[in-house]
Amino acid sequence: MEKSKKLHLAIIPDGNRRWAKSKMMMPWKGHEKAVKNFKSILSWCEQNKKISILTIWCFSTENWKRDKKEKDILFNILLEYLHEERSTFIEKKIRLMHSGRKDRIPKNLINLIDNISNETKDNNKFILHLALDYGGKDEICRAVKKATSKVINLEEIQNIFTKDDCLKPYLDQPSLPDIDLISRTSGEIRTSNFFLWQSTYAEWIFTEILFPDFTKVNLKKCIKEYFTRKKRFGS
Repeated sequence: MEKSKKLHLAIIPDGNRRWAKSKMMMPWKGHEKAVKNFKSILSWCEQNKKISILTIWCFSTENWKRDKKEKDILFNILLEYLHEERSTFIEKKIRLMHSGRKDRIPKNLINLIDNISNETKDNNKFILHLALDYGGKDEICRAVKKATSKVINLEEIQNIFTKDDCLKPYLDQPSLPDIDLISRTSGEIRTSNFFLWQSTYAEWIFTEILFPDFTKVNLKKCIKEYFTRKKRFGS
């Protein structure tokens, strides 16, 4: 693996509710601890010369099945986090980006995300990419609709879908490079509809550690393992 390459790192932060349950707490206490933990991880990644992008899965399209009170509290936790870190993003030249649907997220939250994204759009030191109300299938379906919305005939549709990486221009964040490394916590060993298009050649590392206990030391080990692997891209 090329050691000079800057990584697009992604984390699926599983285990927050199980962490809370193990301590006889309400589920959202796990989310609160997870956000505190994430602050430390983001700070470490932002200073790490091997990482240029951090994607974090905050809420999936399937998470709407959860209890309303838990969802409302989770959105409020995210809202508070972004309010608190807004000035830090600007100061440290961190660019905020978002992938996922915008029509179902609370308006005050999506407005804040849009405002911070606009304020930081020229920042080029580091990218924090939030996957919120995100699902891989959903993104691809929306991308296909965008790609075909202005076509007139079958030939134009065929021209779109015979190109290499034909849907990339229509993804939520087409400017982002594909994901290099995905770390999933809590012992879940599946891809779960996570960035299906962008993770085609990503390396996966699964850990038993619940995300509230997942530290920069654990993440450092994941990155070290990544650089020991060899990619062949089918060759």
